[in-house]
Amino acid sequence: MAIKGVLFDFSGTLFHIEPAASWLRAVLEDAGIAMSEVELAHAAERLESAGALAGGALPAGPLPDDLAALWAVRDRSAEAHRATYTGLSRQVPLPDPRLHDALYERQMTSAAWRPYPDTVEVLGALRGRGVAVGVVSNIGWDLRPVFRGHGIDPYVDAYVLSYEHGIQKPDPRLFAVACDRLGVAPGDTLMVGDDRRADGGAAELGCAVHFVDPRPVEERPDGLRPVLDLIG
Repeated sequence: MAIKGVLFDFSGTLFHIEPAASWLRAVLEDAGIAMSEVELAHAAERLESAGALAGGALPAGPLPDDLAALWAVRDRSAEAHRATYTGLSRQVPLPDPRLHDALYERQMTSAAWRPYPDTVEVLGALRGRGVAVGVVSNIGWDLRPVFRGHGIDPYVDAYVLSYEHGIQKPDPRLFAVACDRLGVAPGDTLMVGDDRRADGGAAELGCAVHFVDPRPVEERPDGLRPVLDLIG
């Protein structure tokens, strides 16, 4: 079977979010608020443990009832996504309560994300082979500016974002939308992601599935290259 289209997850697959300490430091600097390195490191650790950084670690402990309900549907709308992650952030005291919204805004910027070292190489090679490329993400905000900010948007033919459709992976309907956008049958499509449950939902539709390890950028220099070997 020759693969005619490849769908990629965003976070942990093509890009990785910045470390929690860098995330908090950038927001503090923008706000002109000083924290000692010890205080900053402690607050960043607590934010990470709370799961407040979208694309970062999952919450380490049980969530309050109101946030647990939001967590289950967080990627179905922009409102639910913001409410979930700012709610998680607000579990951690910060010098100014406005920082919680600023942290959410920061993770929507291209500066907060780094592409994996082989992202451009692999997407460029797929384009050179005439293979259609789509991005399918469980997310609550528009990630297209991140791709544009890193010069990667020209390699992507379609973006299918959960909040724009009110559907979250692993629901096969989201993958069906993506295949339709690419004009490629599911049986001729490969889904590449880091979450076996969410991204594995593409198999129900008939797509082939390949998983990568969502390690930090510096620890995964060539995790996407095997995708090229899977293209017939």
